[in-house]
Amino acid sequence: MIVPVILAGGVGSRLWPLSREQFPKQCLPLVTPSTSLFQNTVQRFQAVADMAAPVIVCGEEHRFLMAQQLHDMGIHGRILLEPSGKNTAPAIALAALQVAAEWGDDSIMVVSPADHVLTQPEALKEPLQHAIYKAQQGHIVTLGVTPDRAETGYGYIKTEYPLAAEGSRIGAFTEKPTPAKATAYLASGEYLWNAGLFVMSARAYLNALERHAPDISAAVKAAYQQHKQDMDFVRIDAEIWAQCPSNSIDYAVMEYIDNGWVIPLSAGWSDVGSWSSLKDVLPHDENHNVTHGDVILRNTRNSYIHADSVLTAVVGMDDVVVVQTDDAILVAHTNDTQDVKQIVEALKQQHRPEYEKHLTLYRPWGWFKRITSGDRHIVNKILVQPGHRISAQKHMHRAEHWVVVRGTAKLIGEHETRLLTENESAFIPVGQVHSLENPGKLPLELIEIQTGSYLGEDDIIRL
Repeated sequence: MIVPVILAGGVGSRLWPLSREQFPKQCLPLVTPSTSLFQNTVQRFQAVADMAAPVIVCGEEHRFLMAQQLHDMGIHGRILLEPSGKNTAPAIALAALQVAAEWGDDSIMVVSPADHVLTQPEALKEPLQHAIYKAQQGHIVTLGVTPDRAETGYGYIKTEYPLAAEGSRIGAFTEKPTPAKATAYLASGEYLWNAGLFVMSARAYLNALERHAPDISAAVKAAYQQHKQDMDFVRIDAEIWAQCPSNSIDYAVMEYIDNGWVIPLSAGWSDVGSWSSLKDVLPHDENHNVTHGDVILRNTRNSYIHADSVLTAVVGMDDVVVVQTDDAILVAHTNDTQDVKQIVEALKQQHRPEYEKHLTLYRPWGWFKRITSGDRHIVNKILVQPGHRISAQKHMHRAEHWVVVRGTAKLIGEHETRLLTENESAFIPVGQVHSLENPGKLPLELIEIQTGSYLGEDDIIRL
């Protein structure tokens, strides 16, 4: 069996203000309308080979986003929850144990980050077939990207030269080089970019990890042995996991093995690690501008302008990035977009919510978005998915008024249950137990008005 393993951890803070801790880069439709980078990754592997349902490794805080995005694709996959980020070596080991348990340890894993882009995905098919063949022979294979420039932001893999389509043994892994070294690497033809794409059997990886990083191997196995199934999620023991060292597959395994193999890939790969790199993979106009949303440009070139919710006009600018969301605006020179991460760190230090979440917050049942707020009121728009329900709860400091905009709501109170249809409303006084369910087949949309002396999200007593 061939099983795609999608590593969906991380935040992508250089793509703030769109990417945030509670709604990270891999969940955003940055390249394809209505399809996230994560969904693109899942589709990519389903299209080029006959594979099992994917195994996803992600953090606890993103579990419902991953589940909903798989559900929207009509795919049911295994979602393994990391209690904390430990880098790629433990994450892949966790997936390997799950793959071995479900499909056998000779199953081939195709491991990929969730947030990378291939602008020519059809070009993946032949290299992937070569990689699967070598993995079936016992090799641990990586797909190295053929470089088209002297890039200093990526690691490199040294290969045999001349390099055949079937690849070669791995010579060495190198860190991000200086400009001079990157130029020499490109000129030599012996180096490929390290894209974090791996193909190997579960057995080969687990054996290599046990041999070269036994502390990681032992901790992951012990944590997985205590796992529990929770709906779509596989939860592992958090206390044991906390003792696991953090390390990448490159440092923990690939630098030491004698069965490593690399195959060249030329498919328009990008890790879209910044706004400038995202701009490079998107279609542009005659002035080399990329725009999204309600945008008007005059005398502007070589720029990326993203407007989420309001008209955004840019005049007389070159090489800029402008990103507008409901609660933040970023303006940066394209040469400085790597430094956006420093803005996120400053927001963290100031304990500002903009680094962590958007005004729209996602929940297992749907989402809610803050429209406006004041000293004693908050107005939200709420969407409840068909068949889903908001948990029974009460509030000690606020009352709520709900108005149904679309769909049918089933309001469950302490003393009665009633249905509300479009243009009908309900008032929930302070302290009253209530729950809300969508019994219909279409999304339920409503406007919620909160009023009271305290309106914090912690004023919820769940029953």
